[in-house]
Amino acid sequence: MYLDKRFLALIPARSGSKGLPHKNIKEINHKPLLAYTIEACKMAGFFDDIIVSTDSELYREIALYWGASVPFLRPAELSKDNTATMDVISHALEEMTTLGKTYDYIMLLQPTSPLRNARHLKESAARLFESQADSVVSVCPFDCNCYLSVQLMDSGEILIPSQHEKQIRRQDVSSGYRLNGAIYLTSVPFFLKYRNFYAGVTYPYFMDPLHSIDIDEEYQFYIAQLLLNDGFRDTSDEV
Repeated sequence: MYLDKRFLALIPARSGSKGLPHKNIKEINHKPLLAYTIEACKMAGFFDDIIVSTDSELYREIALYWGASVPFLRPAELSKDNTATMDVISHALEEMTTLGKTYDYIMLLQPTSPLRNARHLKESAARLFESQADSVVSVCPFDCNCYLSVQLMDSGEILIPSQHEKQIRRQDVSSGYRLNGAIYLTSVPFFLKYRNFYAGVTYPYFMDPLHSIDIDEEYQFYIAQLLLNDGFRDTSDEV
């Protein structure tokens, strides 16, 4: 519990990844990717339940070994490439209600963010209550490199802007924030009413770019591997 409120950590981990096959259980330091998120939830210490929503018996065994619960298997119709995350969340809440489990808040945590740690989870929950927001989602900075853009010609050449045209200087290009996919937090009643995290007052939880790495491609996996092998997550995992 957190401030006497019941919290559910939901980790979606289907087995049918196309870009990086079985990325959710791909190992770094002899530990499946899925385990990093489970461990962060356990270390945060305020979740009443940590469940993995998966369609795979193998993934279920791995999740159980690392300390999560897998009280149901996700049906095939909710395990496709085009399955909406909101449908996965709804299904999980329905299944848990059937089992007699209800919650005040739900935090969606994708296993492809292994650098996200327990401190981030606790701080995002604190952010929700301090701001009195309906939802909190994690974001990180991004730099707009549009000043480097070129035009591709039908001939295959690139068209470089003329020296006589006004050039945009790097320091004049604005920067901002993007969703990093690491943390989505809202109240269960709010989600059941709106089925998203953005219909009400949504506040950001700020994360740095390195902790924000989201693994979808091979090169992102290797970046995360280098950081985790160097102990980057462990040295900043203080709660």
